[in-house]
Amino acid sequence: MSTLRPDRNPVRPAIGPTQEDNDPMDLIPAAVTSADGTTTHGALTVELRLGDPLTLTVTRDDRPVLDRIELGVTVDGVRLGRGSTVVGVTRRQVRESYRRHTGKAVGVGQVDHLETTYALRDPDGRPWGLVVRVAPDGVAFRYLVPEGGVLGEELTRCLPVPDGRAWLLDYQTWYETPRFGCDLSRLTDGDYGFPVLLTAGGDLHALLTESDIDGRSSGAHVRFAAGAFAVVTADDAVAVDPGHRTPWRVAVVGDLAEIVASHLVDDLAPAATGPGTPPRPGRAAWSWWSSQYSGAYLEDQKRFTDFAAAQGWEHVLVDCGWDPTWVPELVSHASARGVQVHLWSSWSDLDGPQALAKLALWRSWGVAGIKVDFMESESQERYRWYDAIIAETARVGLMVNFHGSVIPRGWARTHPHVVSYEGIRGAEYYVFYGDPLTAAHNVIQPFTRNVVGSMDYTPVTFSAPKRETSDAHELALGVVYESGITHFADAPEQYEARPLAARFLAEVAPAWDETRLLAGHPDQRAVVARRAGDRWFVSAISATGPEAITLPLAGLVDGPVDVWLVTDASGGGLAETTLREVTSAAIPVELHRNGGFAAIVAPAGTPLFRAAARPTYPLPTITPAVGVLDADGTATLVADPEATLRLAPGWSATAGQTPGRWTVHAPNPVAPGEMTVVTAEISGSEDGVPAVSHARIVVPLPPGDHSLSALPFLACRNQVGPVERDRANGGGDPRDGGPLTVAGVSHTEGIGVSQRSAVEFALAGGPRLLTGAVAVDDETPHAVAVATVTVDGVVRGTWELRGGQPPVPFEIPLGGATRLELRTDPGPDAAEAHIDWIQPRLVV
Repeated sequence: MSTLRPDRNPVRPAIGPTQEDNDPMDLIPAAVTSADGTTTHGALTVELRLGDPLTLTVTRDDRPVLDRIELGVTVDGVRLGRGSTVVGVTRRQVRESYRRHTGKAVGVGQVDHLETTYALRDPDGRPWGLVVRVAPDGVAFRYLVPEGGVLGEELTRCLPVPDGRAWLLDYQTWYETPRFGCDLSRLTDGDYGFPVLLTAGGDLHALLTESDIDGRSSGAHVRFAAGAFAVVTADDAVAVDPGHRTPWRVAVVGDLAEIVASHLVDDLAPAATGPGTPPRPGRAAWSWWSSQYSGAYLEDQKRFTDFAAAQGWEHVLVDCGWDPTWVPELVSHASARGVQVHLWSSWSDLDGPQALAKLALWRSWGVAGIKVDFMESESQERYRWYDAIIAETARVGLMVNFHGSVIPRGWARTHPHVVSYEGIRGAEYYVFYGDPLTAAHNVIQPFTRNVVGSMDYTPVTFSAPKRETSDAHELALGVVYESGITHFADAPEQYEARPLAARFLAEVAPAWDETRLLAGHPDQRAVVARRAGDRWFVSAISATGPEAITLPLAGLVDGPVDVWLVTDASGGGLAETTLREVTSAAIPVELHRNGGFAAIVAPAGTPLFRAAARPTYPLPTITPAVGVLDADGTATLVADPEATLRLAPGWSATAGQTPGRWTVHAPNPVAPGEMTVVTAEISGSEDGVPAVSHARIVVPLPPGDHSLSALPFLACRNQVGPVERDRANGGGDPRDGGPLTVAGVSHTEGIGVSQRSAVEFALAGGPRLLTGAVAVDDETPHAVAVATVTVDGVVRGTWELRGGQPPVPFEIPLGGATRLELRTDPGPDAAEAHIDWIQPRLVV
């Protein structure tokens, strides 16, 4: 007799942070030899029934959860599951503990599952297997392919109980279609995305989803037809190694409160392995939603950073358009306030080993995390990309937030530095399409998408156009929705104009100790309570109303409580109520149409309000601010004696005998004109954010001509989007300008800017001459502007430029100068102008 054992799966690569507090599994030897098998854990029972096809039945307290689950998988063109027999059974109890760093309840999570592995053989003798897990809060199963081969069509079909209802979304690989509820009798045949919530009679529900996936598989969704949900994988065929296990097919089971509180998707995922830096959950300021081009402007990012610090938040996210020239300055500015900087990137800019090297470079500046966007695929190839990005960010110590992405499938446990995902139609849809996000769509999320993991909806957008939700509904989203980092999307002035909202968002905790659904239904409203320490944050969102409901208090705090309640005001805006020494089990609340409320509940006599602005911490010193690499490939820097240094990949530093004196070593070879950033770190904020300062080291230029557009900037600013290299300014997005074109003539080399800009260069290697030309680009044919060249702070040339005129040439002696600045200023009418620095070159 052959027996499939769980350890047939290949060892997983060590690509995530180390799991904490993990207990060994308790194995129960094989003891069942009958063809059929039943596993019971608490109220849940799963039974495997042989037949054509093989099926599972799931009951809770003898009530059917699903009518049945039909099983099977196709391997090498053979459809396994019809007529198969059981040739061996292995059972074990899975008892584990692991550290939850983000999510519904941080701290130690406990796993107590019963697992049964069935060794199966099809009528032609091909071996395969089925693993079934039963947990207190649900059921999962996966297929085993002991001989490997080509995994084809999956034959799994879940048949819901008759006359039920579903809450789901039309399938899209990045999960951003609206969620909706529908009676199964009226549901259109088609493809739908996980998770799918189904009624199972009375207060019993089942949430269908998936867990434990990596680049050995492709993602799945369901296809509804003939009254059943069939599992469909993104790839029609995937080659798999011997011992392959498919991802878990999961049904979270219980009443709505049990489903909302479930951690089953994470509990089923593999343990974290390898070294890693624990993530820092929290709250973030984010400028893109209120100003889509703001990622290009350092001063805007400093403003949002300062607002985050004033609110006591932990993070700031810089979206598209940022320039590596000024990111170190922003990181230093933020670090003095205990705020960490995250950078946006498109996934395609991080595709492949050379592109991944950027991550170590960004980390060397002190960047804390990345937001990666536009993956928009569930193929095995894209999951292999996820494997690579997850591994490299773990190695260098960056947090990750995936947008345009798949939904969570257990990576919060396996890879704790993955702090959030989009995978939802969130607030950015106001920006892209101007369509309102319906209150009905919002209310479904806590019962579906947010059950399976962190959800970066980017909430609380008071200034959203055509908004149908009330102000209190918007405010409540900051608690009703959970994300490892919650990015509050509106502009600082919108929150400052609503002091009650700003105060509540300052109090919202960076992480949660416990989550409860107090009341609600996905067709009506959600009342969610999340605990941080001894305080509960209770918030509600409604898709109905106006109506009177209650804020439940029973079971939150032992004894009387103080309550601060923020609701919709009768005349618009927000209103507050403070209640002291409350002993009743609930307090009444009037909800407006599509309204909500936000509340803080604390033991009576303890502070309701505890938020404080972040203090300012001293920055380390490091000199010189700009150093030049010596002929021997070294440079000397002096930093605070207690400082440590971070350097770009390939660069290194050795400490001298004098404390704080460092010798920096360049890699070999090193590119002429290259500029590297050296980061000095000292102890900073009380929650572990180091305070950082930066120095730069420039590699001298050899004799010859050198294009300025190919050299790094020492500093830069621009009024309309980022400074462009070898193209015209264009609009606010990076790389959106056309060819540098003046009076109908195009040029391939130069720098494109707008009417108010400054681009600064550090000169090393003794350049003696600057040559080039400057003109107004044909993008603004009627504009007037002024261009200026300064050398070591002294003006060496200034020209008034007019659209349609040919370029003005210049030739400026440099004579051993160390700094060069190309500056533009608006003309007399201050109108927008696009200016081209054409073929600017240094002659050494």
